[in-house]
Amino acid sequence: MSDADRKETPSPAGWQELSRRWVNTVGFLVCALGLGYAYFTQLVQGFEPCPLCIFQRLALMAVGVIFLLAALHNPPSWGAKVYGLLIDLAATVGVLIAGRHVWIQSLPPEEAPRCGPGLDYMLQNFPLGEALREVLTGSGECAKVDWSLLGLSMPMWNLLLFFSLGMMGLWANWWLRR
Repeated sequence: MSDADRKETPSPAGWQELSRRWVNTVGFLVCALGLGYAYFTQLVQGFEPCPLCIFQRLALMAVGVIFLLAALHNPPSWGAKVYGLLIDLAATVGVLIAGRHVWIQSLPPEEAPRCGPGLDYMLQNFPLGEALREVLTGSGECAKVDWSLLGLSMPMWNLLLFFSLGMMGLWANWWLRR
């Protein structure tokens, strides 16, 4: 379906005003707020992020940067689809990391991975591949639930956030008008 055909197709009430640029801007702002809250919990509330939390922040930053680029560029239809796929790819990486973190937190204490060195130490002393493997296998500090809201831990909220952002990025960039 071309852009001209899409413009003539009636959309549900209230969605006529939505544009790709607006939704991509909102996606960027959601990512910025999520990162801001993560740094607030670290710097103000004193929760130290584990290595998997740091990787989730990097994935959220990547999703946010792609949303920002899509909003600024506001390309024609095929370019928007590329941005939609890139947003979904970065969000999928975030879903996988957050899902791994949720799984580690759900393990019984005796089955949780052993505590390992910090991320800074691993990046300075291990080859990059080994450091990434160590982080993704998790460590004891990743199994600890320090924060929850409505019974869900921060990694579970991140999992929901990444899934929502990925769907929003696809929807905005594949089906909305320029």
